[in-house]
Amino acid sequence: MAQWSGAGASRARGLARLNGRVLRLYDRRTVAALRSNAPLGAVLQHIEPMLALNVAKEVRKDALVFQAAAEAISSGAVASVTTVQRVLEASRNIDQDFLSSVGSFPVRVVIRYEEILPLRRRRIERMLEAACRILGSWTGAGGVRDAIRSSYAPSEFETALNEVLRLYTQEVRVLSRAVRLPLLLVPLRELAAQRLSDVMTDVGARLARDVRLATYGT
Repeated sequence: MAQWSGAGASRARGLARLNGRVLRLYDRRTVAALRSNAPLGAVLQHIEPMLALNVAKEVRKDALVFQAAAEAISSGAVASVTTVQRVLEASRNIDQDFLSSVGSFPVRVVIRYEEILPLRRRRIERMLEAACRILGSWTGAGGVRDAIRSSYAPSEFETALNEVLRLYTQEVRVLSRAVRLPLLLVPLRELAAQRLSDVMTDVGARLARDVRLATYGT
């Protein structure tokens, strides 16, 4: 994709920064909750580094969505199926960087695109819709929170954010099931993947509420 430029680029970066803070907080809260589950501690030490790298990967990929939204608005076009496909294709390069980073770990990760792509596509569609909505109503000197407040009612924003986080959780569950663990820990992989999904679902719902409170104060 092209470099960030033109009208709306700085606002798109503002959305990307906010998104990055939310995802990193999501990761920290998830890991803290998982650490309290003693039976999965042995598996967590293998999954936790992957989660941290995965967050960095997703922050980069989500930035592509915000960039695409800004480009669409700047050109007066409507974000389309072609836009989604373009973001999907660009995200594969970021996946390769992620796999290269994970390659130094004592575990291996295989990205199951046949399972992940449908989830990723839906998440990109939801984020693109939200980004276009927020950037399209972002006028004047107000910041990102002002733009969100002018675009969504509080409960509507919380629901939209929770949906995006839920799709992210489903992607992470697929990824966690693809982690190649030491032989002795393999029987715990499915249990760990399900527990991770349960924890992330709960943490995501709470985080969406907290972000709504921080944005709207109510």
